[in-house]
Amino acid sequence: MPPMNMPGRGGPMGRGGGPVVKPKNMKATLKRLWSYFGNERRLLAGIFLIVLVDSLVVLASPYLIGASIDAMTAQDGGGVDFGTLEIALIALVVSYIADGGLTFLQGWLMAGTSQRIVGRLRASLFDKLHKLPIRFFDTRTHGDLMSRMSNDIDNVSNTVAQSASQVMSGSIAIVGALVMMLVLSPLLTLASLITVPAVFFLARAIARSTAPLFKEQQSKLGKLNGHVEETISGIQIVKAFNREEKAIAEFDAVNDELCQVGIKAQIRSGFLMPIMNVINNLGFAAVAIVGGLLAVNGHITVGVIASFLSYSRQFVRPLIDLANLFNVLQSGVAGAERVFEVLDEQEEPADPPGAVALTNTRGRVVFDNVSFGYREDRPILRDVSFASEEGTSTALIGPTGAGKTTIVNLLTRFYDVTAGSITIDGRDIRDYTKDSLRQAFGIVLQDTYLFAGTIRDNIKYGKPDATDAEMERAAALANALPFIRRLPQRFDTALSENGSNLSQGQRQLLAIARVILADPSILILDEATSSIDTRTELHIQDALKGVLQDRTSFVIAHRLNTIRDADTIMVIAHGNIVEQGSHEELMKRQGVYHEMFSNQFGAVLIDG
Repeated sequence: MPPMNMPGRGGPMGRGGGPVVKPKNMKATLKRLWSYFGNERRLLAGIFLIVLVDSLVVLASPYLIGASIDAMTAQDGGGVDFGTLEIALIALVVSYIADGGLTFLQGWLMAGTSQRIVGRLRASLFDKLHKLPIRFFDTRTHGDLMSRMSNDIDNVSNTVAQSASQVMSGSIAIVGALVMMLVLSPLLTLASLITVPAVFFLARAIARSTAPLFKEQQSKLGKLNGHVEETISGIQIVKAFNREEKAIAEFDAVNDELCQVGIKAQIRSGFLMPIMNVINNLGFAAVAIVGGLLAVNGHITVGVIASFLSYSRQFVRPLIDLANLFNVLQSGVAGAERVFEVLDEQEEPADPPGAVALTNTRGRVVFDNVSFGYREDRPILRDVSFASEEGTSTALIGPTGAGKTTIVNLLTRFYDVTAGSITIDGRDIRDYTKDSLRQAFGIVLQDTYLFAGTIRDNIKYGKPDATDAEMERAAALANALPFIRRLPQRFDTALSENGSNLSQGQRQLLAIARVILADPSILILDEATSSIDTRTELHIQDALKGVLQDRTSFVIAHRLNTIRDADTIMVIAHGNIVEQGSHEELMKRQGVYHEMFSNQFGAVLIDG
């Protein structure tokens, strides 16, 4: 049974953006993201060991290079120590091969690890979306939610894949290179460490500057996706009203905003690498100068200077990489925060302790002084009370926004009452489990939604285990069988998104067949025949008479001729029931219903 999302008809805005939530700090977000690593932590420990071994192999390379250089001048008179040189060169080649193999292995393992982690995060978000109340979806654009599911999680994936291995390898490389530098020459080490404070403070300053920009960039991207999704969904309306240029202008405006904030974020983050390279080169120059002076005075060899320069590069390069990693982290954390914002949303209230299943539903519905508003300062219903006996039909009529659909939303607990109570079979609906409550209802909406798949899949949506014979009978009752038989694949005809390859009337017939097959205890028809021609509507009305017999039903309609046979007709206006009774009773009163009927059909029909 699809959710009822009805903007502009007594409900909240369906396309409005929700309140902007302030971003969480990076530390808290990363800590929370770590909780999704789960069993991958053991594999990460194994990856860490591989990184450790690889780092030790890499650390051996500069030492072997220095040993090779010194071996060329090791003998008296400048002769070459070929034995030492051969061993050093072989060891150097082996270290390079081992480094390549270990790097590939850790990358392969890390790729699988990151995808599993992000897969769990994506599953958590999708699961959360199914637990959120209708109110949440009524106040968010679909495009923004899709952006969080796709773009933001992709950013998290890239962050996990890149940052985890880089942090491990970079940390080990920094510590290892520092130890080797101290072993070779404490004085040269001091000269090379002059650049470290500059790297730290520069990275920190750029990170603070780019963090809000990356957050804003993700927000603008969600806004852009929302506009694209809305425009494509309503492309026929856009073209019908010649609004293509306006739609393009709105897209260009949002796209320009995204472009501008993206440029600012990338330029500021792009400052890091060039400045880091300058600082790095200054550090090499300092090492070269000090090393040259020490070599001239005989304190160290040329081979030591060569080794030290390599270790200095191994020490500074990870610092630069880790500093540059802040750019990736900013984007990834911004995406994670937007995902966590949804995960932190309040879910539908859980079933109370002792909640019972609604079984053997008789269908007596009572509203007792029910009040409700989508916003606290704007009540929609005010002290509404009525009773619908089991097996009877109740029609709800009234102007748009009067509260008709709101009554249905409350009855199905898509929203909960602000005051008063609603009972089914003598028990408050909040005492029933939501699953059993909603299984008791069958709903046909004015805005029909069909899922991607076949006609068979859509009709059986509410009862997957139904037989083909039952399915065909439901289609026949809904008068959908004639047009289905004219299709090349009949029930196996594939539907495009929301069944756009069918007419609106055909989609409505399939929705009615879907509800007939589900065989609910209480039936709700919200303008169910509004998109169907008059002739087909008459056939459906005859079919629905059999379906509605001995079944409690609620019918929302603007075509008053479709609800003349209802047991009770309630006229809703300004959140109150202004009249109720049968068609004949209300016509005799010559009140609001009489006036509405007269305006719609004229005095000739009334007199007849």
